[in-house]
Amino acid sequence: MKAKKALKRLGKAEAILSNVIDQYAGQTSVRELLGTAKATVARAKAAVDSTAASAKAGKKPPAKADKSRRGGLTAEGRKKLSLAAKKRWALAKRKGMNAVTGRPLRATA
Repeated sequence: MKAKKALKRLGKAEAILSNVIDQYAGQTSVRELLGTAKATVARAKAAVDSTAASAKAGKKPPAKADKSRRGGLTAEGRKKLSLAAKKRWALAKRKGMNAVTGRPLRATA
């Protein structure tokens, strides 16, 4: 569980215990037990908070990229792609298929 979520849940538990202690008018031994439970929850909350703070302090900020590179094809790469496409189209035409859709060509009458 992440520290933020744990702190939230421990805070809710502490609030519920406080509410129960305030509303309980019974035996003092039960109130003492509830009080120690509340103190334990508060200690756990402090421990989680301190570990979260130390973990956050140890993190490095994300590194920035050196320089943005421009993408794109070189003239040589563009020529190779063009030749490959022409070969694919010629093969499809020999097989009687449409090069783009892959469906058979129909003769028009």
